[in-house]
Amino acid sequence: MTSAALAILLCVSAIAGTLWWLNARHFETTDDAFIDARQFSISAKVSGYIESVAVTDNERVAAGALLLQIDKRDYAVAVAQAEAQVAQAEASVTNNSALTAVQKAQVAQFKDQLASAGASLRYAQQQNDRYQALLRTGTATVQSAQQFQSQFEQAVAAERNAADAVDAAGKQVVALEAQETSARANLRAAQTQLDQAKLNLSYTTVTAGQGGHVAHLSAAKGAYVQAGQSLMMFVPDDVWVTANFKETQIADMRPGQPVDIDVDAYPGRTFRGHVDSIQSGSGTAFSLLPPENATGNYVKVVQRVPVKIVFDHIPQDVVLGPGMSVVPSVKVR
Repeated sequence: MTSAALAILLCVSAIAGTLWWLNARHFETTDDAFIDARQFSISAKVSGYIESVAVTDNERVAAGALLLQIDKRDYAVAVAQAEAQVAQAEASVTNNSALTAVQKAQVAQFKDQLASAGASLRYAQQQNDRYQALLRTGTATVQSAQQFQSQFEQAVAAERNAADAVDAAGKQVVALEAQETSARANLRAAQTQLDQAKLNLSYTTVTAGQGGHVAHLSAAKGAYVQAGQSLMMFVPDDVWVTANFKETQIADMRPGQPVDIDVDAYPGRTFRGHVDSIQSGSGTAFSLLPPENATGNYVKVVQRVPVKIVFDHIPQDVVLGPGMSVVPSVKVR
C-alpha cells in the first residue's frame, strides 16, 4: 500500500470515528435492560370441576374472551333456591302489609265507635242528671230515675269498652308493623343471598379481563379446583422496558426523550419508544435486603437506576414477554 493510500485510509477512519463519536455522545445506552410487564395469576373464585378449557399455552386472547368454564349446575340450583326464598319473603311482606292495613282500618272504625259511645255517654249523663233532679223535686218517678241511671251506667261501660278496643287494636297495629319490618329485613337478606348466588354463578365462567397471552396453563378439563387455586398465568399486552442505567448516565435523561430499542430476539430490527419515568432511587434501595453501607469495609460502587421506557408501537408480528433482553439507546442531547 502506498503512502498516499495509507494517508487516505487514515483520514477516512478519522472522519468515520469523529462522526460516530459526534452521534454516539447524544445517546446513553445500556445492555442491563429487560422487557417488563405486570403478569399475574388467574385463580378460581369458586370451587368445582372444570367443564372446559378454551385456551392453550401461550395463546393470545382478547379482553372478555372465555378462558375456561367451571361446572355451573350446583350454582344454578343455588340461584333457584335463593329466588324461591326471595319470592317467599316478598309474599310475607305483602301479607304483613295487608294485615297492617286492615288493622289500621279497624282502629279507625273503633275510634268512630268510641266517638259514638262518647256522645251516647254524654246524652245519658244529661238525662240521668235531669231525672235525678226531677226525682228530688218529686216531679219524676223513682222508676224513671232508675231507668235513666241504668242507661247512664250502660253508656259508661260501652264507652270504656270502645276505648279498650281502640287501645287493643292500636297495640295490634304496632305488633303487625314490627312483623312487617322484620319481613322486610328478611326480604333484604334473601335478596342479598340471591345476589351472592348469582355472583357465584357468574364466577364459574372465567374470562380475560384484558388482552394478553396465556402462560403456564395448569387447568385441565375434569380437574377439581378450589376457590383461590391458580389456573394459569396471564401476561397483558401492556409491556415496557425496565433499563438499569448507571447513575452517571441519567443526568440529562428526561421523560419523553426518544429511545431506540434493540431486542435480542429480533436482531436487525429497531423499535421506537420514549422514556416514561425515572425511578426515585437506585434499584438496590428497593431490594428485599438493601445494602448496609455504614460498615468499615465500604467500597463505592456505581449504582444502577431503573428507567421505564414504553414502546411507541409494537408490530403485530412481534411477541414481547417479561424477561426478554433488550438494548435501549436514549437520545439525551
